[in-house]
Amino acid sequence: MLRYVYADDLHRFPRLADQMFRHRAAQFHDRLGWEVSVDGAGHERDEYDDKNPLYVIWQTADGGHGGSMRFLPTTGDTMVNDHFRHLAGAEIRSPLIWECTRFCLAPGAGPRISAALMLAGGEIMTGFGVKHFVGVFDARMVRIYRLIGAAPEMLGTSGTGREAVSVGLWHFSERLQTKVARTANISPDLARAWFGRAFGPPLRRRESAA
Repeated sequence: MLRYVYADDLHRFPRLADQMFRHRAAQFHDRLGWEVSVDGAGHERDEYDDKNPLYVIWQTADGGHGGSMRFLPTTGDTMVNDHFRHLAGAEIRSPLIWECTRFCLAPGAGPRISAALMLAGGEIMTGFGVKHFVGVFDARMVRIYRLIGAAPEMLGTSGTGREAVSVGLWHFSERLQTKVARTANISPDLARAWFGRAFGPPLRRRESAA
């Protein structure tokens, strides 16, 4: 199932949080060799985890972490504005655009979980009135996004081959939702129910502290 958890509520899900940050370390530090910080607990965290982001987490049948993404409104500090503005072409700052980063999959997770996370992104767009997501990603993610039917509009790329780093922009449409839902094998109604379980009616939804 999909869970939506703000950083200041992660303490309510200690197993999910521990595994998410451990899997991030395994993916970004160990496998990809990124220059990221890993603490003594084996957790990969950065300064944007301290901005009270909204995490989308796929919770497996046994209660573990299957995959996750991190969201922050671009009205506050974001990775793309602080470090990758040259790729975006300009500062991206709007209440209608949120940043999506740290797309992480647990070892052995397949396209279905990737698609489920992207489906959750569509629910965030609809539920919070967001028009676009912006994100930084490496070359391997281009194939994954295309595979699940959620390829972004490319704003800029630096490097070539496996070393390429890009900034992309995503939008939401019913056609895209249907395609991603089919890949995830999750009905849009169920995805909507999981989102409603987390946030309730629109008036109860809150912005991330940025």
